[in-house]
Amino acid sequence: MKLTFWGAAEKVTGSMALLTLEDGYQVLIDCGVDMSNLTEEDPIYPNSAFPFDVSLVNVVLLTHAHLDHSGKLPNLYKEGYEGQILCTSPTASLTNILLEDSARINQRKLKTYNKKKSKGQSLEQFNFVPENLYTESDVSNTMQEVVPIQFGRRFNVKPGLWVTFIPAGHLLGAAHIYIEAEDNGEMKTLLFSGDIGRKEYPLLKDPAPVPQADYIICETTYGDREHQQIKDSAQEILDVIIKTCVDIPGRLIIPAFSIGRTQAVLFELHKLFVEGKLPPIKIFSDSPLGIQSNRIYDQFSNHLNKEARQFIDENDSLFNFENMEYVLKANDSKAISNYNEPCIIISSSGMMEGGRIQHHIQANMENPYATILMVGFSAEGTMGARLRDNEGTLRLGNEEHKVHCKIEQTDSFSGHGDKNDLIEFVKQQDKSKTKQIFLNHGEEESMFAFKKTIEDLGYPNVVVPTKGHEFII
Repeated sequence: MKLTFWGAAEKVTGSMALLTLEDGYQVLIDCGVDMSNLTEEDPIYPNSAFPFDVSLVNVVLLTHAHLDHSGKLPNLYKEGYEGQILCTSPTASLTNILLEDSARINQRKLKTYNKKKSKGQSLEQFNFVPENLYTESDVSNTMQEVVPIQFGRRFNVKPGLWVTFIPAGHLLGAAHIYIEAEDNGEMKTLLFSGDIGRKEYPLLKDPAPVPQADYIICETTYGDREHQQIKDSAQEILDVIIKTCVDIPGRLIIPAFSIGRTQAVLFELHKLFVEGKLPPIKIFSDSPLGIQSNRIYDQFSNHLNKEARQFIDENDSLFNFENMEYVLKANDSKAISNYNEPCIIISSSGMMEGGRIQHHIQANMENPYATILMVGFSAEGTMGARLRDNEGTLRLGNEEHKVHCKIEQTDSFSGHGDKNDLIEFVKQQDKSKTKQIFLNHGEEESMFAFKKTIEDLGYPNVVVPTKGHEFII
């Protein structure tokens, strides 16, 4: 049996691992976009989105919907993949709307690219391969091949191969994936963490216990850090609102992923409103994708935690309350700039690489009365990371802009488990039975710090794979 790491190797985004069984059957676990590098460095043939032959892959297992895990699924089918995608039902619904949104963004990028190309203008600013930009039709073809699998069900993929999806927290529908495979007459087990969630996270159930496995593939996004306590998140955001929208008064801009982070922020704001603590200011939720995601959270409310289900019973809604305005049309989004009263703007994307958040940032970065509150992780190279590491200017296109707004950060809304959560995940494994632990989905410093942490706990054979690194297991 062979395990090859094709993504999220010594970096956070682009999760993709290929498991090849003794009979040649290939299992692809996640198929994500590398948000920090949208051009493939070593494809097997020109303009391929992959460094392997996708026509040889037999089945795809998807841990959750975020694009750094799902964003290349349509490319698989464009390049000849003919198999199915297995994931949970909420993940299927969220992946559908995320990929559709990505396809629309792709086509806007392609239109701009072709326009400049036809005029003979420089194409240096484009960091993508045009042939790899998929369409909504490609997404539709992809979603027809999705097979929803219940949490906790031991699903027989083929003779000698079983998979089980285990609740991971992190995002609605997110799963750890447990694989059991017969290999030369011996049963071997692998546990893919996906993205590990946090306990007591808004809306979501806690990560479930995981079984013993021979091989562990563990994410390390926050492998060297501890989060602020979640119970402080509502007070923390309230403090920022008071400072920004009441004391000055100004406007608070929150870049947030449309799926997951936006719902957590809206839920905390709704709780503050119910408790009578939220100032009477306008809140703009400016993300059509976020609105679609809200509906899916409502649809799968049985997957949410006890607090969220009880809140729905008492308040009829998770996300709708007075002073909340959902913005659908692009013109209405741009018109928010003309709103002169204090307000809160929640918009996507969280890393600011696309979406409506970009024009809100551009309109407010030179406003000393504006505050940008970063509530999520931004991969190196993204606009979010450049703003987070603000040195007084921000380059947009070919122009440098002064940054006079305030930049605040919090990780209390992070859906990723911190160092202690990752340790708890690993410690469920018996040291004497675990043969090897692979660390991925983290920045290099975080990975090697966590490697030392679990080695100090007595776990042997801890490895940090590089891209293309192949292991015989």
